[in-house]
Amino acid sequence: MKKKDIKILLVDDEPDILEIVGYNLSSEGYQISTAANGVEAIAKAKKVKPHLIIMDVMMPEMDGIEACENIRKDTNLANTIITFLTARGEDYSQVAGFDAGADDYITKPIKPKVLVSKVKALLRRLKKEEENAQIVTVGNIVINREEYKIEKDGEEIILPRKEFELLSLLASRPGKVFKREEILDKVWGNEVIVGGRTIDVHIRKLREKIGENHFKTVKGVGYKYVQ
Repeated sequence: MKKKDIKILLVDDEPDILEIVGYNLSSEGYQISTAANGVEAIAKAKKVKPHLIIMDVMMPEMDGIEACENIRKDTNLANTIITFLTARGEDYSQVAGFDAGADDYITKPIKPKVLVSKVKALLRRLKKEEENAQIVTVGNIVINREEYKIEKDGEEIILPRKEFELLSLLASRPGKVFKREEILDKVWGNEVIVGGRTIDVHIRKLREKIGENHFKTVKGVGYKYVQ
């Protein structure tokens, strides 16, 4: 992933911090968004879907700990990296931060160049995740996302793009129930869908090609992939 495609959300109630940190990171080529408190951070994160959130702890309306906990509950932000950047250096504050779901905890003051280096280190996780996610094996099914290829018991199966993306999504988390809204958002995005049973039709076709027992319908909720 190129720097220009990486989105970073900065959350701090001090405008000077947002300006300084934002300037240094935007100079590196990253896309920068900002928020002034925890409530605004949650709303902005849902809208922007950042790859990385850098957040203060002590803020008005909602502190960083509570905001982090709320963001971690959103399945659409499950892969977002979160680090705290705060003057609170006490052990209990750091423990609270990690317990809330943070990936790192950075204490102020910190030199801009050092912060940029830390950000680059955190973002390297995205590259590793991308590399690891190209080929997924679940049971007797092998999904090659880079080449859009499916193999079952060593035999290649040709799938249309939407069927491939739907299978890839469900198989990425075997056993997890994906709600209809989440499937529509991740597979179809903002595209116009003709008919309200589009997902059902694609699941039926996948069952015919991949096997009936690989998919389970959770009535009124969504679908899950069963190994």
